[in-house]
This record gives sequence, C-alpha cells and structure tokens, in this order.
Amino acid sequence: MNDLLVIAGRAFHSRLIVGTGKYRSFGEMRRAHDASGAEIITVAVRRVNLTDRSKESLLDYIDRDKYFLLPNTAGCYNAEEAIRTARLGREVGLSNWVKLEVIGDQQTLFPDTAELLKATEQLVREGFVVLPYTNDDLVVARRLVEAGAAAVMPLGAPIGSGMGIQNHASLRILRERITEVPLIVDAGVGTASDATVAMELGSDGVLMNTAIAEAQDAVLMAEAMRHAVEAGRQAFLAGRIPKKLYASASSPLAGVVR
Repeated sequence: MNDLLVIAGRAFHSRLIVGTGKYRSFGEMRRAHDASGAEIITVAVRRVNLTDRSKESLLDYIDRDKYFLLPNTAGCYNAEEAIRTARLGREVGLSNWVKLEVIGDQQTLFPDTAELLKATEQLVREGFVVLPYTNDDLVVARRLVEAGAAAVMPLGAPIGSGMGIQNHASLRILRERITEVPLIVDAGVGTASDATVAMELGSDGVLMNTAIAEAQDAVLMAEAMRHAVEAGRQAFLAGRIPKKLYASASSPLAGVVR
C-alpha cells in the first residue's frame, strides 16, 4: 500500500495509465476503466468535444472525482501545434498536466525529439507538468529531464502495434540512468505478459490504450492488465534469480540421507 507512483509530488496507487480511444462504445470504455483499477486516464485534447456541451462526449463517461485526467497532444507534428493544444486543454479546465506527443513520422508514429524537447522547455516555463512521449534514447531522455519533464515516457514498440516490449536493453539502461523522475513505458504493449515484462524491467508504470480497447473483451483485458502491472512490479521489487547456463538443483545435496 505504501508503494506509490509519485509524479510531480502527486501520489497514485495504480501504476497503470489507460486511454480513451478506439473503444466500441463509451459504455465499454467506462467499464474497462473501472476494471483496470487505473487512476490516471489520458484524453486526446484534439479529439474531444470541448465546446458544445449539448452533444455527447467521452468526458461524460469519466468520473472526474474518481479519475485524474491527463490531456495529451496526440496528432501534433511540431512544437507549435503541441504547445497550442496543451494550452487549450488547460484553458477548458482539463488539467495543467500534459502527456506531450510530437510525432515526426506518420507511418511509425515515432516522436520528433527535437520538436519534443522544444515544446517541453516552453511548456515547463508556462507552468505545465510535462510527461513527454519519447523514444528509448538515453541522451534525449536526459535532456528532457534537464528541461524539466516530470516523467520520461519511452516507447516499448510502435504505438498501437501490440508487438510487446522490443527494446529490453534500452529500457534497462534508461532505468539505471534516469532516476530523478518516473520512467513510464508508453506504447507497444499487446497483452498482459508485455505489461509484466515492462514492469519487471524496472519501469515505474505503463501507459496503454489499444491493447485494452481493441481486445475481443476489453473489460476482461483491462482487468488482466491491472494484475499484470501489479505482478510485474512485485517481481521487480522481489528481485529475480540470476540466469544460468546450467541446472541448479532445487534441493541441496548436503545433509541428504544416503
């Protein structure tokens, strides 16, 4: 109960962050959120009806007293767009936190790290709590931290690919070298075992959307992800045994009856 995820001084019990896109209905989305046990829900500012409250919006299906909203800048391809979108999210009362996305390539959805760093620097100056989605490059991660990022969110594989964690070595290096802020794996998870691997590598949390929303049973997958993140965290804290090339008997031979 005391193992909390702390971001910018705010504590959360759940280390799973979930999204709001691609669900078959808003009702299914709400049920999946409940099953996930998540406390943070990320919402794409540019894809939400923020002005006409007479029309149905996904925000109508999120209990703001229960969940912490994390606006994101999905769909932005340069720093200027991302900064403007973050400001809009704050102006309409979503949050002064932002999951910062600045995409550099339409096919892979890999981040444009130069524009990402520029946007991070500006938004931090404006008082935002910035959580940038980035690649698994240690140098870029260090520069984001130096710019004032409240967390670093490297991809485990391309967004929405469901490929699972493809960069174990890079994530391990990031875990060892990035200690000032939380490290949250963002993108690439396909099933529960992927989430567990991300946590076993030492990630402080996992953010996912497609793996839950596009599962055949989104609500059941959300529950599975909840347990997977918890199990992976516990395994990391417990400390796994070292891998060995040869067998090692479970029962010691010393003192056996002969």
